[in-house]
Amino acid sequence: MLSITDAQLEAWIAAFMFPLARVLGLVATAPVFNNASLPMRVKLLLGVAVSLAVAPMLPPLPPVAPASWTGLAVFLQQGLIGIALGFTMRIVFAGVDLAGELIGLQMGLGFAVFYDPQNAGQSPIVAELVGLLALLFFLALNGHLMMLALLAESFTALPIGLSPFPAGWETLLRWAAAIFSIGVLLALPLISALLVANIGLGVLTKVAPTLNLFAVGFPVTLMAGFAMLALSMPYFAPTLENLFVQGYDAVSAVMRAGAAAR
Repeated sequence: MLSITDAQLEAWIAAFMFPLARVLGLVATAPVFNNASLPMRVKLLLGVAVSLAVAPMLPPLPPVAPASWTGLAVFLQQGLIGIALGFTMRIVFAGVDLAGELIGLQMGLGFAVFYDPQNAGQSPIVAELVGLLALLFFLALNGHLMMLALLAESFTALPIGLSPFPAGWETLLRWAAAIFSIGVLLALPLISALLVANIGLGVLTKVAPTLNLFAVGFPVTLMAGFAMLALSMPYFAPTLENLFVQGYDAVSAVMRAGAAAR
């Protein structure tokens, strides 16, 4: 007759619950997985499937009862680690969104907003275009699969257990400062071109004071912005690939920093 003890049952529950917390934390913050248009039920099923896949290759778990206060603390810590890993990659897309907002503002399209299904809110139409291009390129590079691979690797670098994770958060905060630099560097070519166009319009206004700047300037900046956006598209993909590589390196750095603090 098959008999199951309470210790075995707690070990099985812990082997599933603790990885599930880290996986759901990453699904809640990582690009593609955290899309607001994705149903919550699908996200939960994805978390369960990934947890069942990684559970057999986990290192030995600490003897912690899932129903105890210590087990609750471990569960919350695993969720925070997953959030940190997913948010690290999300910073790259935040920089891309900032670049789109800067470009739209310089083109005079800051008032043109569009519903963003990814963030469930209103965003400038140029930022929406640039963000969708970045998301499609991320999927074309199998970036979502790379994130799952890094998640599986994190269970080896950061074994499940109740231990501090301060250095990992410090590394994440330092990487978060790259949002502004990513946005400015992506938008700099278009901002420079539109600055030249605005200077030319200013000189033209001085030469012909009767010229209506508001009637002429908006179409000129709009056409110049779209022309520069079309010309910069061939260079957009290699730049995004480099940014995604930096994002993966940042995720690895967060894991290494957290592992060094243990």
